[in-house]
Amino acid sequence: MNKLILSILLFSNLSLASDGNGENNDISIIMFVLFVSVTLLITYWASKRSSTVDGFYTAGGNITGLQNGLAISGDFMSAASFLGISGLVYLTGFDGLIYSIGFLIGWPIILLLIAEPLRNLGKYSFADVVSFRLNQRPIRILAACGSLSTVILYLIAQMVGAGKLIEILFGLPYYSAVMIVGGLMILYVTFGGMLATTWVQIIKAILLLFGATVIALLVLFQFNFDLNLFFNEATSIHKKGITILSPGGLISDPISAVSLGLALMFGTAGLPHILMRFFTVPNAMQARKSVAYATGFIGYFYLLTFIIGFGAIILISNNPAYLDTSNTLIGGNNMAAIHLADAVGGEILLGFISAVAFATILAVVSGLTLAGASAISHDLYANAYLKGKQSEKNEMFISKLATILLGGLTIYLGIIFQNQNVAFMVGLAFAIAASANFPLLLLSIYWKKLTTKGAVIGGSLGLFSAITFVVLGPVVWVDILGNASPIFPYKYPALFSMTITFTTIWVFSSFDKSENGYNEIKKFDSQYFRSQTGIGIDAKTTH
Repeated sequence: MNKLILSILLFSNLSLASDGNGENNDISIIMFVLFVSVTLLITYWASKRSSTVDGFYTAGGNITGLQNGLAISGDFMSAASFLGISGLVYLTGFDGLIYSIGFLIGWPIILLLIAEPLRNLGKYSFADVVSFRLNQRPIRILAACGSLSTVILYLIAQMVGAGKLIEILFGLPYYSAVMIVGGLMILYVTFGGMLATTWVQIIKAILLLFGATVIALLVLFQFNFDLNLFFNEATSIHKKGITILSPGGLISDPISAVSLGLALMFGTAGLPHILMRFFTVPNAMQARKSVAYATGFIGYFYLLTFIIGFGAIILISNNPAYLDTSNTLIGGNNMAAIHLADAVGGEILLGFISAVAFATILAVVSGLTLAGASAISHDLYANAYLKGKQSEKNEMFISKLATILLGGLTIYLGIIFQNQNVAFMVGLAFAIAASANFPLLLLSIYWKKLTTKGAVIGGSLGLFSAITFVVLGPVVWVDILGNASPIFPYKYPALFSMTITFTTIWVFSSFDKSENGYNEIKKFDSQYFRSQTGIGIDAKTTH
């Protein structure tokens, strides 16, 4: 383990020190190496405490509510959130907040409806909850398909984004960047499990919140913290003028707006790597605290991105130092926060924010990989295939093997998709989470008449329809495949795919008169009692 850590760290240092396509920032490299060094030491420490299935998947259930809230924030506040939303605000103004508001509204849903029952009924994955009173094998296979689809799509988008971002920030070749991110991701999860992943996410969340706060304060300081002056200056500079303070410019079609909102709100409550975090706390109270802390941290973070986006309009949109020959932002709109850090804080803040952006990617992909490995080893191998008769040693082996295979697949796909537009993959991941994962989880907890037949048919149709609508829609069918017009007219399918899921689950469960269906309905009352009280959790499930 020691030799492996030293090899990875040495490779990272040598690669970052090498000449690349861009201009290396020494401060960025120093801070990145420091972050990697600390997290690798944490991985070594965590590896001695992750030798059991319980330790690997859930860190032994010993994470506090505050720690888990920070880790959830670290898991959720991706580079896409930080750079993407601030870049969207820079481009469109107030409309850029549609994504952050949609994401944020998903957290009260998790707090009020999901967190406590999930912790009381589940063990390692949300499939434990969905299959609690239903037929284990088909439900776990379906849940694992939804989880893996979400995880792989999200991982590809993160990996491609990581390669391109690091190429710009550090001058590192794309392939080397993808290999380093993938290698560190495999190392964190394989050796450190959930404990190492949790602390990587906590450190990243603290660094990101600190860095974004510093940028926002330095921006507002230039206007004596007068928000009226701040926004007036932005409207006088932006080409859209006062309209940047009004909604409706980014998505004017009401169906698309509703569909996007549904995907963001309910997709958040169906992301497997987020749901998995609620099994790391000792009880339901700490699960609720986790969501409360996470909601506060994430809400505060999105407020900062709003200030950063408007600050970029004022301070860099007309600054030739940050514009290319076509008078557009160097590196694209997503680099607005990075350039703003340089404008208000110089090379030191630029280096810090660049390193934090890299750390952000590492934290997110580690959480995603662990969720994917859990779906393979716990849901598919241990329960669907061996029907719960596996040994702990074998399940651990499959978990680590799945981590390595997922990491290798992600690196390969990240290289394959280097020159492709992968933005649709994040949208598709949220559509799948909202259309397949969330309905199954919600109805399994609260609807007494849910049966295996309804869940499998409805969940499968939701998964299939979300993928089909995206492929046949404008983003893939026209923009990527080059067809003249889309077969499905909307970019965001959640409104339609979620309707299909809930409707088919209701129809097939309501008309299921089989003996198995009757027995599954009978089990609901005892399940509901446990989900609300936690009474009945045995010592093994409690961690």
